[in-house]
Amino acid sequence: MERIRLGNTVFEGRNNAYLIPGDRPTLVDVGVATASVRRDVRGGLDAVGYEIADLDAIVLTHWHADHTGLAGELQAESDASVYVHAADAGIVSGDPDAVAAERDIRERRFEEWGIPDGPLDELTSFLDGHDELQGERVDVTPVEDGDRITAGDGELEVVHLPGHAAGLSAFSFDASDGREAFVGDVILPKYTPNVGGADLRVDRPLETYLDSLARLADRGFDRVWPGHRDPIDDPAARARAIAEHHRDRTRRVLSVLNEHGPADAWTVSAHLFGDLSNIHILHGPGEAFAHLDHLAAEGVVERDGTEYATTVDDIDVDELVPVPETKR
Repeated sequence: MERIRLGNTVFEGRNNAYLIPGDRPTLVDVGVATASVRRDVRGGLDAVGYEIADLDAIVLTHWHADHTGLAGELQAESDASVYVHAADAGIVSGDPDAVAAERDIRERRFEEWGIPDGPLDELTSFLDGHDELQGERVDVTPVEDGDRITAGDGELEVVHLPGHAAGLSAFSFDASDGREAFVGDVILPKYTPNVGGADLRVDRPLETYLDSLARLADRGFDRVWPGHRDPIDDPAARARAIAEHHRDRTRRVLSVLNEHGPADAWTVSAHLFGDLSNIHILHGPGEAFAHLDHLAAEGVVERDGTEYATTVDDIDVDELVPVPETKR
């Protein structure tokens, strides 16, 4: 397997694509649709003796443009089959109904979160101004949890791990020294993946993501290959650290509500993160919403319109935000 490092000046940077050589050359994730990333992909393939036309399969971890943007044009040049989880297939393929549904829920959430007009205009301009990064239309083959995809000289097993995105999936495989996986943005070595704002279609985003962290930790992977930056050699420990981060953030959200009274997601976000710009105007209140939504579902805060307020004095955050056991 070969890692191809991709630039990304639009979002968080340092994306990865992975080439699985063999009888069925396969590329895992493809990067955002920009000229510089096109050069990165071609150069990375060329360095190990491959061309785009050699690809037989493209596997996408989730629908975000920095993972899928070049899929359409790479497919057109190679005639490769493109695989993505069924929950994300409609958006990746450019299905008008799926795209419209995502935009509808986006508009509804922005109103519910209480984003003021100024930041909302900035966010809308940012999102609409980067539509081309999604790239060309893609003919996708939807997959589900447990499916197996022939890749290289072996197989990839689909492991559905939603939260950051509804269809986010890892693809696990046997390596020379254990079981490994390509994990997209399920866990990252430096940042904590955004939950709540990254995919507004996800119901109960924090609970869903915590369940996925527990499932990933339980699989006992020896190493995982993320969508950004370097490989993670103890993925169960990293999953635990991210869950502990969300436990701490839950405490901070409760502190904001206790100190400042009923508040909407935007107000809580402002106390957590301060001033925000471009994509973070989405991610900040989205993260706050994920925690507020979780607390409301657990019955410790109450939602009245767009505002949330605590209803319980003694709250056991450790019980509300479980942390997976590390199995090594």
